[in-house]
Amino acid sequence: MLKSFSFVLVVTVLFSCGKGNSNVDLNSYESYFPMDFGTYVDYEVVEIQHDINAEITNDTLFYYLRTVIGDTITDNEGRLARKFIRKKRNDLSDPWVISDVWTALVNDIRVEVTDENKRKVWLILPPLNSSFWDLNAFNTDDAIFCTYDGIHENSSINNLSFDSVLTVEQEDVLNLVSFRRKYEQYANNVGLVKKHYKDLNIFNFDTLNIQSGTELIYKCIDFGVE
Repeated sequence: MLKSFSFVLVVTVLFSCGKGNSNVDLNSYESYFPMDFGTYVDYEVVEIQHDINAEITNDTLFYYLRTVIGDTITDNEGRLARKFIRKKRNDLSDPWVISDVWTALVNDIRVEVTDENKRKVWLILPPLNSSFWDLNAFNTDDAIFCTYDGIHENSSINNLSFDSVLTVEQEDVLNLVSFRRKYEQYANNVGLVKKHYKDLNIFNFDTLNIQSGTELIYKCIDFGVE
């Protein structure tokens, strides 16, 4: 059953653009998450599991990830969607191996991705400075309220330059025992180009004194069509 917050709230005010929007079609917001068959994005990924009580206190994995838009399917809500295929490899010379098959769809007001049967709202369309939504509005996980921190801005990642990027702020929490910093960036005509996820238990406000938790960083290194 959906949580009580089972809708996505978008407050409509006058649209305010950021810098670097000269090459974005403001009437085609879906281009921030392209859904053409075979569209892919490659990432270098760093994944760290922290646990001061474990044999390896900072267990770190480095690997490469490719996400690919696959065939059209019907999702568990009876809607037309696409397969969202995830492939991994440990070295650039290794072949890609499918690790997961998620689903994704773009409608007039949002981008939804379903992984492990958890339906999540990645983006709200059109992107506005006033947009406000729950990433987990359609699943039973705790609410994570998102906003746009940057709209249609220039950005560079791994020597790749993007002239129109959305930055989605998910969490920025620091207290005595917790440090949670989560945001994502989406480039026009590419899709997700950066994911920054830190969910850490810390000691006495010290973000370097990590007791346990997870870090996951994606950075785009390539994109195109298979």
